[in-house]
Amino acid sequence: MAQPATEPAKGSCSTPPVHTEDAVTSVHPVDEKLHPSRLVPAALQHIAAMYAGVVTPPLIIGQACGLDIAARTRLIAASLLIAGVATILQTIGVKGLVGNRLPFVNAASSAGIAPILAIAETNSKGHQLPAIYGAVMVAGVFCLAVGPFFGRLLRFFPPLVTGVVITLIGVTLMPVPVGWAQGGDKSAADFGAMKNLGLAAFTLVVILLIQRFGKGFVKQVALLFGLLVGTLVAIPFGMADFSGITSAPVAALPTPFAFGAPVFQPAAILSLCIVMLVLMTESSAGMLALGEICDRRADARTITRGLRTDGIATLLGPVFGGFPTSAFAQNVGVVSLTRVRSRYVVAVAGGALLVLGAFPVLGAVVSLVPMPVLGGAGIVLFGSIAVSGIRTLSEAGLDDSSNIILVAVALGAGIIPLAAPTFYEEFPAWAQTVLGSGISAGAIVAVLLNLFFHHLGTRGRTAPALKSS
Repeated sequence: MAQPATEPAKGSCSTPPVHTEDAVTSVHPVDEKLHPSRLVPAALQHIAAMYAGVVTPPLIIGQACGLDIAARTRLIAASLLIAGVATILQTIGVKGLVGNRLPFVNAASSAGIAPILAIAETNSKGHQLPAIYGAVMVAGVFCLAVGPFFGRLLRFFPPLVTGVVITLIGVTLMPVPVGWAQGGDKSAADFGAMKNLGLAAFTLVVILLIQRFGKGFVKQVALLFGLLVGTLVAIPFGMADFSGITSAPVAALPTPFAFGAPVFQPAAILSLCIVMLVLMTESSAGMLALGEICDRRADARTITRGLRTDGIATLLGPVFGGFPTSAFAQNVGVVSLTRVRSRYVVAVAGGALLVLGAFPVLGAVVSLVPMPVLGGAGIVLFGSIAVSGIRTLSEAGLDDSSNIILVAVALGAGIIPLAAPTFYEEFPAWAQTVLGSGISAGAIVAVLLNLFFHHLGTRGRTAPALKSS
C-alpha cells in the first residue's frame, strides 16, 4: 500500500508548480509578501535611510524651544510613533478611503522647520509649542479639506514654484547647523570654541569620505554613520551628555498634549497652511514617481487617499507631539535603487518605527548626539534640500526671461529675513510671522508671480507642470 500512496503523490506534484507559478506571477510586485530573509533587511534599509530625517525636526525644534534633554527625548519618541502610524496607514490603508497602498514612507517633514522656528521666535518660552501645535492641527484640517481637489491646484504649483520653495527651505535652514557646529547654546562660554568647530568639521569629513569610498548600503547611510562616528569621538572629550539616557523611561507611550493645549494664532496658521501646500505638492510628486517606479501609476484617487493620510497624521500628530507629515523622498530613492517594490517591506519599517517610538530610551540615544556633530551632518542634510530645489528648478524652463524674473524675485524675497533679520521689525506681528520666514515669503511671491506671468490674461501659456520625475 505504500507504493500506491507514493505514486499519486508524485503525480499530484506535477501540477502544483504551474498553479504556484501562476499565483506568483499574478501578484503585483507592490503586493508581494516577501520571505522574512528578504523582507527584514529591506525594511532595515528603509529605516536607515529615513531615521536621521525623522529625528531631525524634533531635535531642531526642541533645541529652538529651549527644551531639556528629557523633553527632547519625548519629542523624538512622538515623531517616531507618528511616522510609524502614518507609514502603516499609507502602505496598508483602508481600500478606497485612506492610504495610497504603495511602498510610501510618511514622517515629519523638514520643510516645516523654518516657519515653525519663526513661530517659536514670536512666542515666549513655554508658549511656543502650544502655538506651533495649534497651527499644525489646522494645517492638517486644511490638507483634508483641500486634498480631494488638489489635483486641480497642481497647475498653480509647477516646478517653477516648488523649486523656489524647496531651495529656500535648504538656504534658510543653513544658520541652524552653523549654530550647532558652534555648540548650539549661544549663552555657553564655549560657544564657537575650536573644539566644537573641529568636531563638526570631523563629522563632515567622515560623511564625505563614506560618500567617496563607501559602497551600496554603507554609502546610502553615510549621514547616519557620520553621526555615529562623530558621537563616539566626542565621548572621550566629555562632549556627550548621557543624562538623557539615564533619566529616560525604557518604555512609555507619549502623553496627549504633554506640552500644553494647542493655541490657535492666525498668522502661525497661515504660515503652516502655505507649507502644507508645498508638502502636498511634494507628496503628490512622490506618489507619481513611485507609481512609475513600481509600474502601478498613481491616479487621482490614489493621490487623494495619500494626501488624506498626510492630513490625518498632521492633524492627530500634535496630540502626541508630532509635526507636519509628508513623503520622504529618500525612501522613494531606496525603492528605485533596490527594485524591492513590496509595500509590506515599508509597512514592516513603519512597525519598527512604532516600536522605537514606544521606547523613549531609544530616542534618548539619539539626543545623545552632541550639537557640533549634528551641525556637521546638518550642513549636508540642509544643503541637500537646497540642491533638490535647484534640481527641480532645472525642469522649470529657465530659458524664459519671465521665469528667470519670477525665480529671482521670489528667491530675493525669501532671503531677506536671512540677510536682514530686522527688516520686518516695524511690521505688525502677524506680518512678521508670515514674512519673517523665508519659506513663507518666498512661496507667496512665487505663487503670485506665477499667476501674474502664466495665468492672468494668458491663453495656453503656462509654466511646466509638476513632473513625476
